[in-house]
Amino acid sequence: MTQEIVSYPRPASPSIDEVLDEFLREQRLRLKRAVLSHYESVIDLFRQHLNGYAYEILSKSESALFDRHFNAKGEDHREFCQLFGPDKIVGNLGGFLGYFMIRKVMAGAALKRAAGTVTKRLSKWLEEKEYISAEAAAAGHERGADAARDLPKAERASQILFEAADAVPVDPNDLADEDYLEFDHLTVGKVEPGKLWLETYDGGGKKLLGPIPAPKKATDLIQEGWEISCGLGRVRDKWRIIEMGNIYP
Repeated sequence: MTQEIVSYPRPASPSIDEVLDEFLREQRLRLKRAVLSHYESVIDLFRQHLNGYAYEILSKSESALFDRHFNAKGEDHREFCQLFGPDKIVGNLGGFLGYFMIRKVMAGAALKRAAGTVTKRLSKWLEEKEYISAEAAAAGHERGADAARDLPKAERASQILFEAADAVPVDPNDLADEDYLEFDHLTVGKVEPGKLWLETYDGGGKKLLGPIPAPKKATDLIQEGWEISCGLGRVRDKWRIIEMGNIYP
């Protein structure tokens, strides 16, 4: 019987760690200290995201490479950023900007805006260094630009909705089952000043639930298609946000 020979990829050279270090070295030559501090913070957070989550979207052979080195002991141990190259950067920006910076990082609007700005600049720099294609750079630039614009808005809107939900005088435990929708990620289907409609599902499929009262300061920031993690309660025949988490552009 002929035995199948499986070819595994090798660790990349240069690695993501090496490329990000090179990027920061060049930024230190041109940026003022206050701005550079944001660049360093964002790149450090991006490394954390890659090392913690990026393995989830690897191919089968890449996963085998990662598992072998990640599970090794002592000096043979390697993290994701030590194994893979810059071609893995742009494809992971979505998870970093759309999940990690919102759910895992306790940061204000300034750092979240910086995350978009820095990743936008990083994408352009990677193309200039010929580490990635023009198409990949354009995708990364667009993702960064969207994040720089939307993440601070989402942060502010979530704070406003949290304060509004906290002011609703109702305990979810006191509501009947038919008057309470448990905490979930709900897509914004429609927005009007002071009103939201959220997509929910029942036996008949998807439907828009609303209008749900919300402060106009929040609805001025929120866009259709964004996701809100929240719990809903029916109070005096109107659905209200009574538990609030995060907003995901």
